[in-house]
Amino acid sequence: MLRLTPGALTSSRLEQRPAALPPDLCVHGGVAPTHSDVVVFLRDGPERRAHTSLESLLALRQLNQPLWLRIRGLADRQGIRELLRQLDLPPLLTDPLLDPPQRPQVDCLEEAVMVVLHRLTVGQDPADLISDQVAVLLVPGLLISIEESSAGEAFPDLTAWLLSRAAVMEHRDLDAILHFLIDDLLDDLFPILERMAASLDQLEEDVLDSPNPQHLNRAFDFRGNLRTIRSQVWPLRHQIRMLVREQLPLLSTETMGGFQEMAELVELLHENCELLRNQCDAISQAYAASVANRMNQVMKTLTILTSIFAPLTLIAGIYGMNFSHMPELQLRNGYYIALLLMVLVAVLQSLWLWRRGWFQDWTARR
Repeated sequence: MLRLTPGALTSSRLEQRPAALPPDLCVHGGVAPTHSDVVVFLRDGPERRAHTSLESLLALRQLNQPLWLRIRGLADRQGIRELLRQLDLPPLLTDPLLDPPQRPQVDCLEEAVMVVLHRLTVGQDPADLISDQVAVLLVPGLLISIEESSAGEAFPDLTAWLLSRAAVMEHRDLDAILHFLIDDLLDDLFPILERMAASLDQLEEDVLDSPNPQHLNRAFDFRGNLRTIRSQVWPLRHQIRMLVREQLPLLSTETMGGFQEMAELVELLHENCELLRNQCDAISQAYAASVANRMNQVMKTLTILTSIFAPLTLIAGIYGMNFSHMPELQLRNGYYIALLLMVLVAVLQSLWLWRRGWFQDWTARR
């Protein structure tokens, strides 16, 4: 029997999906077709069965064989609910598993551990974040993984590693697979953060070279994605520590140690997200400083032109007056003398400004 605790294994649906839909969910209108298979841990080693009927699953359960049931796609939710009911799982567990998008959670009872995460990936553009929900439920002798997306195979690396083994799996070894599944989902975040870091470095250089409003918008996109990743990862820190503190008989000592390391991994991911968010802030500040520098350069250029032409305008204004008694008006070469005076004043003032560094481009990178 499951001993319920307040707030445990409850459905906490998010108001909106953390990121964009995967391509296969977009093709199927947000709900992918349902596929299922099972990995049976026999005496000769694990065996993957692509299509297993309900009767054969129940027979394997009666034979007390450890099973890993993998379900991909939630189009046939009623069929999945009936399957879980036939496997003697209480209806309380089905809502968090089949009602995406759920908040990230690691909930535990005495004889059940449920984990709901979002597999985060990026498209060709690192600023395009994609998510699909992955729910995992561990009960004695049975591990169930339900993936919202149906593209590809369920956890191909772990599946290939399991099928290559010839050792006998015990019921308690299913908790190790649960740990590997969560660890695999979290490890996928590091390449995403590395791609974002490389893109942010290039974006910072572009902002310094030629600031453009599109660069600022792109920095805001990265900042929003990092906030999404942090919001999906950070709640797990406390929940994993609570799971370790519970000392459930369903989890072995080795798996408990693995979950403790996973809590440290969550903290590392959170720190990386914070560092990259600070870099996004630095890009915004660099954009503002670069735009201000360019504006200062424009104002400086206008000031130079004004300061050079102001004395010339003064000279032209003086000799443009129409008084009768102006001695210079009677000079035979007065026009050429006035022009020479203007050129001399402009040259001397330009040399003075050049020696003071006014002609230096303040926007150029150093």
